[in-house]
Amino acid sequence: MNDSYGRHIHYLRISLTDRCNFRCVYCMPVEMGFAPPSYLMQDDELLRLVRIATTVGFDRVRLTGGEPTVRRNLVELVAGIAKIPGIQEIAMTTNAMKLEKLAEPLARAGLRRVNISIDTLDAERFYKITRFGKLEQVWRGILAAERAGLHPIKLNAVVVRGFNEDDIVDLARLTLDHAWDMRFIEVMPLGSIADFQLDSVVPVAEMRARIESALGTLEPVDWDGHNPARPYRLRGGRGTLGFISSVTEPFCAGCDRMRLSADGHLRLCLLRDKEIDLLTPLRAGASDDELRQLMARGIIEKPWGHGLAEHVIAESRVMSQIGG
Repeated sequence: MNDSYGRHIHYLRISLTDRCNFRCVYCMPVEMGFAPPSYLMQDDELLRLVRIATTVGFDRVRLTGGEPTVRRNLVELVAGIAKIPGIQEIAMTTNAMKLEKLAEPLARAGLRRVNISIDTLDAERFYKITRFGKLEQVWRGILAAERAGLHPIKLNAVVVRGFNEDDIVDLARLTLDHAWDMRFIEVMPLGSIADFQLDSVVPVAEMRARIESALGTLEPVDWDGHNPARPYRLRGGRGTLGFISSVTEPFCAGCDRMRLSADGHLRLCLLRDKEIDLLTPLRAGASDDELRQLMARGIIEKPWGHGLAEHVIAESRVMSQIGG
């Protein structure tokens, strides 16, 4: 389906859980409360909603969290999604703490790609940002994903003023020796920590300037307008760099995605609060066609973009409850 602005909406990001084994400073408060498991989509409910989603045109799925690898039966769930007719690709965004053991079985189950969060190559700073993370364990997860054939490996760094803006160059340098995609993301304001996030934005223009000053001119790479990361390459580099400028240079015209939260709400825009509850009617006995109509309504009502320029901040959830 197309939305009311003519954008083809076919990419569904599914949050498997609101729980995470990190407490990243830009994502959630350190004392975070989580929903009881019974409030969240169960495996059969999630698979049913994915199957219905294919009937309105969704053909790509990305599994997110919280942290998706803390979800029970993850491998079986991926295998179940892979068997649904119409699903062309399953990807996952993860912090990679559990990926060393999971990469191979997930690949066998049908996972095709991973995006891995890594905000610094300094172990002490990494622990400070994530509050729990172990850099060496994440690095082993990245290498396991590469061995398992989950290509291309995409690495995500959320750049936060006062925490890791000085790490941008070292992260960019990874693309010289590795055929990886390194993506730098402006921190986005959401929920109870929105004020901190707004004060912590490092604009993409500054990120690029830091990299070019240290490593040379960034050469543009072909961009389809849908991938939120505008790609570049360092001269002689094996991989690419991308910049996700949600705050300073929005890319809403190319948006092709919607989000399904772990509690079964279809979120129409990452940075707006409007959602359509699918889980409540499903549990109340709604038919597949009724649920399909709700999804179709969500696509039609998808807004053009976020309201940051008008100082409209989404307040109902923090990032970990949406899945990014």
